[in-house]
Amino acid sequence: MKKPQTPRSTRMMQKLAVTAACVILTAGCAGIPAPTEQMAVSKAAVNSANSAGGNEFAPLQLKSAMDKMDGAEKAMTAEDYPLARQLAEQAQVDAQLASATARSAKAQKAATALHEGNQILRQEIDRKVQ
Repeated sequence: MKKPQTPRSTRMMQKLAVTAACVILTAGCAGIPAPTEQMAVSKAAVNSANSAGGNEFAPLQLKSAMDKMDGAEKAMTAEDYPLARQLAEQAQVDAQLASATARSAKAQKAATALHEGNQILRQEIDRKVQ
């Protein structure tokens, strides 16, 4: 038969449970490292998108990437590392989209110019033949 717990042992068990919960929460929070590498990769992607002509050819995607990068930096300052990582990853993806869009627009512009140049040459050839 079990012996009934005294109020003292009940309080001790409650204190032990609270202490264990605090230890678990502290260990969980301390285990998330700062996403410094992701931040650097994302900043590089934003800079690359800007250099690739993102302002001219993909302004919305570039602005989104820059805004998310700013949010990631604020989250880093606040030591909210999961949010900082998430925003940095999103910024990287947006920056990559801006780069790809800019490269595609530049290629399309070059193809159009080449096509127009070819048409002018054909007209010159046709005029000389006649």
